[in-house]
Amino acid sequence: MKTIYLIRHAKSDWNNPSIRDIDRPLNSRGQRDAPFMAKMLAGRGAAPDKLVSSPANRALTTASYFAAELGIPLDQILENKTIYEASPTSLLREISHLDEQWNCVLLFGHNPTFTDVANRFSNQYIPNMPTCGVCKIESSATQWAEMDPINSQLTEFHFPKQYFPA
Repeated sequence: MKTIYLIRHAKSDWNNPSIRDIDRPLNSRGQRDAPFMAKMLAGRGAAPDKLVSSPANRALTTASYFAAELGIPLDQILENKTIYEASPTSLLREISHLDEQWNCVLLFGHNPTFTDVANRFSNQYIPNMPTCGVCKIESSATQWAEMDPINSQLTEFHFPKQYFPA
């Protein structure tokens, strides 16, 4: 059985227009939400074999909060540059090539791709995966390349505003 968590980066800071997109940090809400969602996921018993992240600062910072909560050393976060500007097809290709020794992976990245990929495995339409949203996709497949909507399903969807109403 394979399990992938799609985790959209937490809310980023847009206050400095001179910062390149890839370098944008988290804003104060993102710094609140990421550790909270990491703790929520740890409390639900998530036990990932690997954390894989876009190289964007906001995604890596989000991943670092999850690593800390799950007791995973920061140097164990694998950066994958393809995730940064991935299309849904290229993200699914990256998933299909994950190391077969890993049965549970947390993948940190961006919209609109994460929303699109989550919807491929969901029986209910998700209009937008919010920042720091977490989608759990479980599969009966024994290999990552075998994951598809027939043998895999989105089984959990969590996001900060469920816990912090506006």
